Amino acid sequence: MDTRSLSPARLRGILFTMGLSLMAVISAVSGLNMAIPSIATATDASITDLQWIMDAYTVVFAGLLLIAGAIGDRFGRKGILQFGLAIFAAAALAAMFSTTPGQLITFRAVMGLAAACVMPTTLSVITTVFPPEQRAKAVGVWVGIAAGGGVIGLFAAGLLLQWFDWSSFFGFNVVLAVIAFFGATFIVPKNKMDEPLPLDVLGGLLSLITVGGLVFGIIEGPNRGWDDVWTIVALAAGVLGGVAFVLWELRREHPLLDPRLFKLRGFSAGSLSVFAQFFAAFGFFFIGMQYLQFVVGLEPLQAAACILPMPVIVIPLSRFTPVLAQRVGFKYMSPIGLVLMAGGFFVFTTMGTTLSYWQLFAGLVLFGAGMAFAGPPATTAIVSSLPREKQGVASAVNDTSREVASALGIAVLGSVLNQVYSDHFLPFLSHLPATAQKMLTSTIAWVNSPEAVKKLGPLGPALIQDAKQSYLDGIRLAFLIAALVLLVGAVAISLRAPRPTKK
Repeated sequence: MDTRSLSPARLRGILFTMGLSLMAVISAVSGLNMAIPSIATATDASITDLQWIMDAYTVVFAGLLLIAGAIGDRFGRKGILQFGLAIFAAAALAAMFSTTPGQLITFRAVMGLAAACVMPTTLSVITTVFPPEQRAKAVGVWVGIAAGGGVIGLFAAGLLLQWFDWSSFFGFNVVLAVIAFFGATFIVPKNKMDEPLPLDVLGGLLSLITVGGLVFGIIEGPNRGWDDVWTIVALAAGVLGGVAFVLWELRREHPLLDPRLFKLRGFSAGSLSVFAQFFAAFGFFFIGMQYLQFVVGLEPLQAAACILPMPVIVIPLSRFTPVLAQRVGFKYMSPIGLVLMAGGFFVFTTMGTTLSYWQLFAGLVLFGAGMAFAGPPATTAIVSSLPREKQGVASAVNDTSREVASALGIAVLGSVLNQVYSDHFLPFLSHLPATAQKMLTSTIAWVNSPEAVKKLGPLGPALIQDAKQSYLDGIRLAFLIAALVLLVGAVAISLRAPRPTKK
């Protein structure tokens, strides 16, 4: 397809449609954090249930991204985008009427399958449709929406929850997907490989086993025990699946993802940067919303408004950092961005049970600026490492790094929070029956409810304060781990990334 035949107006329409499609799948992860407290109360979901309601989406999403990106490359990016948006809208509509954690987990998994068809397509359409001189800015807009759009999704969810129940969040997903579907149908051109290659179905299955096994084991470890047979089997399946995936892909003439690509310094360093960014970011969205609502006691809309400065920083800055990166170099830009993000998380570790907004604001400024500095150069480094006919795979690798990191960020940091909360709060409950202890340590949502205050009697206020402090202990450790991951990533990227080319 000749990109010169597309008018500027149509290119703007394509960018808008890709941004809206991306917003739909991003908000389905971030915005749900706002509804988590309401879901926990309405469905009696435990912390582990809540993690699975979040991660059922991201596990399937991340596990199928590579195969979905390859399908789009081979058989048509427009078609798989339309398919994904239609299934996404239908599954979100069904989730609106769910009444149990199990139903929500199921429909979220179906939404994850659909999102895997949508997200890599949005980036690969941009990188193949936009002419070279406009591509970097378009990618910058895409990254800005990927980073800051999550917070916009949070705010929209908070606004809905101010007047409606948690199911309204899924209605928001339906509306975004339907509008994006019409845009994809009437604006996006047909776009695929000139000569489609054989599809690596087994590679796609192995990637799903790898991601699913690791995330299942990490989430269930604190609940079942790290020596539980299911925890061990899941982690082993994840590790063995990863080894099998690498070995299988090395033997394929047309692999789903050639592991040798990671020898390319820009490809591997860019993937590592994206992983570190979104491991921390989605860990923050998952835990930060619980901090603002469960510990501080804010309403959903108030909590969402608290973090609105982040997209205001990320989205505008992301438009210009690709140009700056061309001058400074990815080798320096990305580590600087990760260090700024780590600084934000160190600020978050100092917050208490009473909110100091300027303290939170300072952390958000560092966090947002860091994502804007690190994100666009990392994505550009990945997609520019591969030729045009493999942009679906390049986009899928970028998205897989992002979604695996998101799933693991929620799983690892959520499990740290779960473990510390349980360990620190349990000693305060020694005088209560075992069933009451298990209920109170399973989720802080129950501790915060009026029913809990009534049932706990005179000891209720003191126990609630102990629960909040125990939860805060877990939050602080989780944020500290996120900061350390970012710093390790910054060091690794500064050593691995290609040096800037001299002009």
